[in-house]
Amino acid sequence: MIEVNKDNFEAEVLNYTEKPVFVDFWGDKCEKCKQLMPDIHKFEEMYGDKIKFCSLNTSQNRRLAIAQKVLGLPTMIMYVNGEKAEVLTPDKIHSAADIEEMIKRFYK
Repeated sequence: MIEVNKDNFEAEVLNYTEKPVFVDFWGDKCEKCKQLMPDIHKFEEMYGDKIKFCSLNTSQNRRLAIAQKVLGLPTMIMYVNGEKAEVLTPDKIHSAADIEEMIKRFYK
């Protein structure tokens, strides 16, 4: 999984057009984020051939997270051709299955 930050977010996510880009926005103090992380890594192994997986630590990249309108954690965003295609906010993430459902919609 590629760790993105303010220095490489534009190149790795916004300017990347080869396949959809899944970004896991997480934080150091977010326990639910840490619980979901092994599942996210498993999804990368399962779906990484057609989806690029990235993670962004919001604790170290607050301005970037705010610029992407990430207001709560965990938040998962799928980008297609640099545009947000789907956003999963904390109120929509009840389990790893919710995240996998979103990923499957872009796995083509």
